[in-house]
Amino acid sequence: MSESVLIGQYIETNSVFHRLDPRTKIVSIFIIMLSFLMLGTVTSYVIATLFVFGILMISKIPFPIFMRGLKPILFILFFTFIYNVLLTKGTVIWSWSFIEVTMEGIQNGVRFVWRIILLVLLASILTLTTKPLELASGLEKLLAPLSKLHVPVEQFSLMIVIAIRFIPTILQELERIILAQKARGHDISNLPFVKRMLAYIPILVPLLFTTVQRAEQLTYAIDARAYGKGKGRTAYKLLQFQQVDYVVGMVAVLFVITVLVIKIGGM
Repeated sequence: MSESVLIGQYIETNSVFHRLDPRTKIVSIFIIMLSFLMLGTVTSYVIATLFVFGILMISKIPFPIFMRGLKPILFILFFTFIYNVLLTKGTVIWSWSFIEVTMEGIQNGVRFVWRIILLVLLASILTLTTKPLELASGLEKLLAPLSKLHVPVEQFSLMIVIAIRFIPTILQELERIILAQKARGHDISNLPFVKRMLAYIPILVPLLFTTVQRAEQLTYAIDARAYGKGKGRTAYKLLQFQQVDYVVGMVAVLFVITVLVIKIGGM
């Protein structure tokens, strides 16, 4: 289960994305993900797909890892597709009783599902190629102007990164609790779907307890290192833009412009 969730995991490979400044990755991925909202034509979806899969290849991260990351959202993808197929009005191609399947519904379902897949794959690149501390530093630098408005930028950045990093840890703890129940003869994987969902409720109590314990230990560790509010804290590794960062930024901007031109031209 924990291996299927890519958010919060980091995989070391000698790729261009691993050497990029975290600010470049955050801004570039953010504007590219926003441009996905403008996808509407087949041409734009093909270009976006080729672009994302090109990024996956350049990252040098094995492709099966990304495919495993899609498993946790299969239900969301299925629900999104069925929702659009059944509730979109248009040319009816099959009907039974009050249920109608339209051609427009199938097209909308495929578009929304494919868009979600592209978003998940692109977001996975950020955490898979960026260490948590570097991600925190990048967020802190990007949000630095807000500190003039008395926004606790340092604490906010650290909170976001810790939350992302704790997702695989919590899932590993959940797996440990389930294995402990199996060792005692209670295997919930063999139960029917409804009973299996209800069986997860007693698991939430020890999971919540261990999560609170880990959070408390992390708090003591931060206090022991005199982190405080993080204001004026120095960094061992200073962030600095390289030539490759400007090149990647330009590529991201050109991609957004291309998607915008295709949308305006209706291609």
